[in-house]
Amino acid sequence: MTGRARASLDAQYGLLTSIAKEAGVSIATVSKVVHRRRDVSAATRARVEELLTLHGYVRAWEADAQRPRQILAVFRDLSSPYTLEVARGIVDSAAERGVATTVGTTSRRSIAQWLDECAALEALGLVIVISTLTEQDQRRVVDQRLPVVLIDPLNAPTWDIPSIGATNWHGATTAVQHLIGLGHRRIGMLAGRSSSMAGAARLHGYRAALEEAGIAYDPGIVRSTDFDYGEALVVARRILGCDDPPTALFAASDTQALGALEAARQLGIAVPQGLSVMSFDDTPVAAMASPPLSAVRQPFQELGQEATRVLLRLADGKPPATMRMELTTELVLRQSTAPPSGAA
Repeated sequence: MTGRARASLDAQYGLLTSIAKEAGVSIATVSKVVHRRRDVSAATRARVEELLTLHGYVRAWEADAQRPRQILAVFRDLSSPYTLEVARGIVDSAAERGVATTVGTTSRRSIAQWLDECAALEALGLVIVISTLTEQDQRRVVDQRLPVVLIDPLNAPTWDIPSIGATNWHGATTAVQHLIGLGHRRIGMLAGRSSSMAGAARLHGYRAALEEAGIAYDPGIVRSTDFDYGEALVVARRILGCDDPPTALFAASDTQALGALEAARQLGIAVPQGLSVMSFDDTPVAAMASPPLSAVRQPFQELGQEATRVLLRLADGKPPATMRMELTTELVLRQSTAPPSGAA
């Protein structure tokens, strides 16, 4: 944040603090009145509005009505097909509502710094995708009532911060049930990190499908990696090179599934004749893989649309209909899955 922007924010905060003391209310109540939120009594609202006028306070959006409205969308990185698809959903949805989007990452700027940037730019709010919020960040968002929406957060947020994701557990269960239905009984998994909520849910869904079918869970053919091609390639080679390799692999992301395909190619294992590969995400690369990947499709456009819709409601002082939203996944079958060799 620039020194000029910081000074402006400090002056603004100082004025609102003085008004809060004069009105005998909290700074949070004054903020609600400034942003025209409804959860303030008529008498309190009238008193605060009177003091705002008396002290010459002008709301930012009234001071410059021509200033374009904007939101911030912050990602851990922009290198994976998943993040690019979600970014497109947010940008397109915001544009339809006449709102510009500034896209950034946490690679060189922390969430706390992005919250500062949001205030400095006087943005409507912030969408945070696949990132970790510290306890301090979460307290700031809640205490200052900042419009923030999370998509697939890595850690469980406090209940006061809305989050949106897909039906990760159900999608994974459906994917593994399909492999079992083809006749596979030796099914490995390239799982996400246990610290990732989405990755953990997909692993639990995988295990639930095995248990329902009476198939014992074998940790020897399950490996956790980041949603990363290189790591997946290394661990997939280890799984496929073990004494009793699986006849099918379920990958927790498209990038991991691509690593599995390359591992199979390097080991001379034909897909799907010698190994079925099932993915999760169904970004455009899934259909372009060789062979095209069967996958659990996430509703990327809807994730972006819902996050934008909820964020703009928060910016208008309206609470979301639900604080936890899960959007339905869909099983898409292509050429990377087939019955195991020798199956009837």
